[in-house]
Amino acid sequence: MALDLVLVTGMSGAGKSTALKMLEDSGFFCVDNLPISLIGTFVLMTSEGKEGKRSHVAVGVDIRSQEKLTDLTEVFEVLQESDVDYRILYLDADDRTLIKRYKESRRNHPLAGNGRLETGIEREREALLFLKKRADVIIDTSQLLTRELRQELEKIFVREQDFGNLIITILSFGFKNGIPTDSDLVFDVRFLKNPYYEQDLRSLTGLDEAVRDYVMQDETAKEFADRVEELIRFLIPHYVREGKNQLVVSIGCTGGRHRSVTLSEELYRRLGTSGEYGLRIEHRDIDRDPIIKRKE
Repeated sequence: MALDLVLVTGMSGAGKSTALKMLEDSGFFCVDNLPISLIGTFVLMTSEGKEGKRSHVAVGVDIRSQEKLTDLTEVFEVLQESDVDYRILYLDADDRTLIKRYKESRRNHPLAGNGRLETGIEREREALLFLKKRADVIIDTSQLLTRELRQELEKIFVREQDFGNLIITILSFGFKNGIPTDSDLVFDVRFLKNPYYEQDLRSLTGLDEAVRDYVMQDETAKEFADRVEELIRFLIPHYVREGKNQLVVSIGCTGGRHRSVTLSEELYRRLGTSGEYGLRIEHRDIDRDPIIKRKE
């Protein structure tokens, strides 16, 4: 039997349990927190069966195994000797996100003990570093919604599309509300004509066709989109090569409701033609200070 084996691991609070449930919904047979000493035996038993039949199996491994984690190296050797192909899925998130999730869930970190949560997270990163280095797929869930994580998992493990371990977020914002602190690239589109000064467009947003047409009919806006798209496509393989797995491209205008939204949607549409990386869009300030159009 051909075996499609995925080892699911990563930081506590990064979404491992959610990922396993999603893989299960997609037809994988999932087992979580199996003793490491039994993983090799379990996988070999699962791989036995009728020729030509493919079995999809996902095994969850995390810090709860603690000192036994290093025994995974022996498990990898057993799988290689038995010609079992496997992939490692590593779920990650930044410290701020993990802390927020732990506080919201009121759970205790397995390595924090009676100490600070930050200390437990730091210890876990060190303990899991060898797995992250071996990972075939790394997904940073810091900015991902649950449905977006599902889309990425289906793309990689169900539709078998290539994935460069990079999630790109196109983020529109308004400068008057501050530049997003997690931005990697920031572009200012306040040089474009502002729909705000058009009475019929003021109460609309860049999601409305009238605003999009107004902004994109300007040849400068089209050239801007062309050049930014070219830059991002140039940067992507270099970021992937350096191990970067989260790229936030922020596009700002004055209020974050018209020009920045339009250009963000345009870039999202253009970059969405590739399945080699994850792509999401967010409009941070689109609902701030909405203008209610008066009835005549």
